[in-house]
Amino acid sequence: MQAKTALIAGATGATSKRLVEVLLAGGWRVIGVCRRPPAPPHAPGLSYLRADLLDATGCKRDLAVATQVTHVFYTARAPFGEGGVEDVPANLAMLKNVLDAVEAAAPGLRHVHLVEGQKWYDVRLRPPRTPTREDDPRHMPPNFYYNQEDLLRERQAGQAWTWSASRPHFVYDYSPERPRNIVSTIGAWASMCAAHSLPLDFPGSHGAWNALLEITDATLLARAMVWMAESDKAHNRAYNVTDTCQFRWRWLWPRIAAHFNLPVGEVRPLKLADWMRDKGAAWQRMVDRHHLVANPLGDLASWEFADFYWNLDHDNIADTTRIRMDGFHGVIDTGAQIIDYLGRYRQARLLP
Repeated sequence: MQAKTALIAGATGATSKRLVEVLLAGGWRVIGVCRRPPAPPHAPGLSYLRADLLDATGCKRDLAVATQVTHVFYTARAPFGEGGVEDVPANLAMLKNVLDAVEAAAPGLRHVHLVEGQKWYDVRLRPPRTPTREDDPRHMPPNFYYNQEDLLRERQAGQAWTWSASRPHFVYDYSPERPRNIVSTIGAWASMCAAHSLPLDFPGSHGAWNALLEITDATLLARAMVWMAESDKAHNRAYNVTDTCQFRWRWLWPRIAAHFNLPVGEVRPLKLADWMRDKGAAWQRMVDRHHLVANPLGDLASWEFADFYWNLDHDNIADTTRIRMDGFHGVIDTGAQIIDYLGRYRQARLLP
């Protein structure tokens, strides 16, 4: 059996960091592809290639050395703004360029995994039918996930390799380098409330406060992605992937407030991107007072993301029957995991 070598396209993104860890722990060789590879040293079995996925010619040239690749995990995404329609031509071209390059270079290719998301069900623009199911009808385009999955299906026909796709909810993690993360954003907001001797208000909509929700832990997603790549049952199928732990912010908020020794406040809708714009100096005073790592507030929290997420005022849950019936049984206690990650930010002196 040929050794397993994974090529991760978009290797520094939100869904890739834990994927690298899970693959290496499983004895895989891993090649990360990104525009700005991390500086060495790298873990044993891990290497990086520099490539611009929008450059078809350059991508084929730069990936020509990846001759031993057996599995592709495509996690890349073109830049986008919160809540808007994402760039279909760019996202489709990036995936096509990777497939062209890898198929030309790696005759032993066995599987291609595509990370999609719950935007497949148009959760940005309307309340979806819940729980969402993988065979729900598509909504009115544009939706670049549709174009990418259609491309995968067309390219795979008659080939020796197979494909799969994951559809996580919002991905969260202990990830200090990524401000678009609900954990660090909660931590920054709570820390600012504490610094001003304020209760922990919920800065979103009343609908979001009461909605039934799920999110997806990054490590759980990585484990599910590897399972899809290796399980015959998962080949040529798409799966919802969540913690399978439903919550409402009105249930979880008191646990978060207690973690920061704050009283629970009110639902107080705010546009945080505007409200927090002038808080850099206050954050710096907190950094100095608590001897924190000197990171700007904007490197810790994305207020634009918070405004988008905390104003989705409808239930947003996914049916995970398909993935559990086919053999993946991962589950996470979302509330406990968020509190654990907040503790890790504090231990790293990123939060007071």
